[in-house]
Amino acid sequence: MKCLLARPSGRIDGSIRVPGDKSISHRAIMLGAIASGTTRISGFLPGEDCLATLAAMQAMGVQVERGGQTDVTLAGVGLRGLRPPAGPLDMGNSGTAMRLLTGLLAGQSFETTLVGDASLSKRPMERVAQPLREMGAGIETQSGRPPLRIRGGSALHGIDYALPVASAQVKSAVLLAGLYASGTTTVREPAVTRDHTERMLAAFGQAVRRDGPVVTLEPAGRLQAAPVDVPGDLSSATFLILAAALARDGALAIEHVGLNPTRTGILEIFRLMGMDFTVEAQDVPPGAEPVGRITVRPSQLRGAVIPPSLVPLAIDEFPAVFVAAALADGETVISGAEELRHKESDRIAVMATGLRALGIAVTETADGARIQGGPLGGGEVDSAGDHRIAMSFAVGASRARGRVRILDTANVATSFPGFAALAQRVGLQIEETGSSDPHR
Repeated sequence: MKCLLARPSGRIDGSIRVPGDKSISHRAIMLGAIASGTTRISGFLPGEDCLATLAAMQAMGVQVERGGQTDVTLAGVGLRGLRPPAGPLDMGNSGTAMRLLTGLLAGQSFETTLVGDASLSKRPMERVAQPLREMGAGIETQSGRPPLRIRGGSALHGIDYALPVASAQVKSAVLLAGLYASGTTTVREPAVTRDHTERMLAAFGQAVRRDGPVVTLEPAGRLQAAPVDVPGDLSSATFLILAAALARDGALAIEHVGLNPTRTGILEIFRLMGMDFTVEAQDVPPGAEPVGRITVRPSQLRGAVIPPSLVPLAIDEFPAVFVAAALADGETVISGAEELRHKESDRIAVMATGLRALGIAVTETADGARIQGGPLGGGEVDSAGDHRIAMSFAVGASRARGRVRILDTANVATSFPGFAALAQRVGLQIEETGSSDPHR
């Protein structure tokens, strides 16, 4: 079993760039594959999740060239140019890849089966399958979970769909299926979610209209290849932002990081909790993903009531919020976050269990938790194979009273390859181990 061993640290400083945005990397590969022409991607995230998407496109006949770790060139085959894969497409641990590809593959002429690892095989997929069936797709799940069988040759039609729960993945799957549908496809969101799909579709020549919470697509019948510059992933930067705020001394600058306003809820939450940081936006072309520099200084965090309206804008970052709350003065209340129970793990339950193991008082609720800040002890926690939980506890250990061993951390490589090495570079005491030996 792979583990992380983290020890208390003091000064955190430097200027760094985190790996590319996972959400944008997935979408760039998918749209580049079905566009006409050559798409060149810079800043691609070479994590296991995105490599699974890349492998799936290659299995369906898309030619790919790699120029180093983060440069990818795809020879797009057009909307109707994908070919039947020789076998099931393995999405590994990636819920994003599976859900978005389900939408993209719903309009193909051939049958496809999507599979995943043990964790992904437990995640709910009916939330994607149900609206796609309304569009005419033939999709079968195993009791609502993977594997997914997507029958080919379905004639899709546009629908007007109200999302029961705010989900960028479901919205994106419906919009991608809409590329192959007759008529207009409309998605109504109960709360704004990340808009990477809409932005990238527009960059590839497919008009997408937004009117408040309503997103509408009328299929143009063709995507045109376009260059994609993938910024640093704000979700990955979150761990180092928190580390710099918890530090005794220093300052940390994170360069060329994504600042999409549908993703910056975590910055609003951290500011609400008293974190000291500045954000400097860079100039980008119209319609491009916003990017900039975030500079963080040591801060005394305070407990807060997290507004439920911020939850969809920071849903992937909540493991770090739990750790920030544990090390803040006072109580933090999280609500409206039931979706956290359906991620790579039940993140509410796993975070609560881990924090209690380190001496923090946590009361779980159905859709969140109440966390009383206090001294964080040393000990051992189980990440349940969840990459974001593993990294959150590793960073929190920088202010613990003893070392913290985090178990089952192999999946850190799905989103943040090189996490431990980059953490060490800025002053964190984190190392990867291949054993849970408590004496190491």
